[in-house]
Amino acid sequence: MNEIKIGYFADGPWAHQAFDLLIRDKTIHMLFICVRYDTQDNTLKNYAAEHNIDYINNSNINSDVFFDQVKKYKCDLFVSMSFNQIFKSRIINLPHLKTINCHGGKLPYYRGRNILNWVLINDETEFGITVHYIDNHIDTGDIILQNTYEISDDDNYATLLQTSYRECASTLYESIKMIQNETVKVIRQESIHPVGMYCTQRKEGDEIIDWSKSSRDIFNLIRAICRPGPGARSVVNGNQVIINSSELIPSAPKYIGINGAVVELSDDYFVVKSGDTSIKITDYDYQGKILLGDRLG
Repeated sequence: MNEIKIGYFADGPWAHQAFDLLIRDKTIHMLFICVRYDTQDNTLKNYAAEHNIDYINNSNINSDVFFDQVKKYKCDLFVSMSFNQIFKSRIINLPHLKTINCHGGKLPYYRGRNILNWVLINDETEFGITVHYIDNHIDTGDIILQNTYEISDDDNYATLLQTSYRECASTLYESIKMIQNETVKVIRQESIHPVGMYCTQRKEGDEIIDWSKSSRDIFNLIRAICRPGPGARSVVNGNQVIINSSELIPSAPKYIGINGAVVELSDDYFVVKSGDTSIKITDYDYQGKILLGDRLG
């Protein structure tokens, strides 16, 4: 079997699990690990020391200094997993097998940022993991391998993260083996959809609940940004409430009322009027007591 030399641009839990697969394969030789410049993650640093792999931290991977540094390794392939710098042509094309990226989204849909949040917000029934060649744009290169995974109403950000950690690693490893064994049959993204879609990064303020939305939309937002995300948020009597989980109420009637009003109360939950029906709030943090008739907004 052909052996392959790679440079690993990586960070975070996705990269840890992929490393575990790659390092066990004696035909794959990882010559360096380049981490995010602002990383707080020492796991890959420890892995590098344990396995005698060069560890690189550079603020500009497109600089002349970095190019000259990594050129000396004569890698066959560069691999990106949860890395946060944009690769430009000179670096992309330095290895003769080019540069690939593992993306936690079903390309050409869900390019961009915070994909696991957006698929839940958009009420998708599946999400994808795609390994693709990097080109001069963001998440637009030819697809090497794409796998999809079912989403149910029991899923939330935390469960999708765990699936993504595991399946990104296996999808990336399988893709590298396809490249190594020369069995890749690329799929051009335009052949799936001529335009695709791009998701912007979610920022502070995007977590605020709009109670005029439907119960289904509110349910999706809450599960999309639950722990370890920031949590969906609202205000009661001038104080912030962080909502981590909710439940849809079967056969809840549609009616006009005050959106955001507390319409039912229990020791374990409270129910809020939404734009169409009402929704049960089952896990929340609030410094105070919520009363029947209180208004969230």
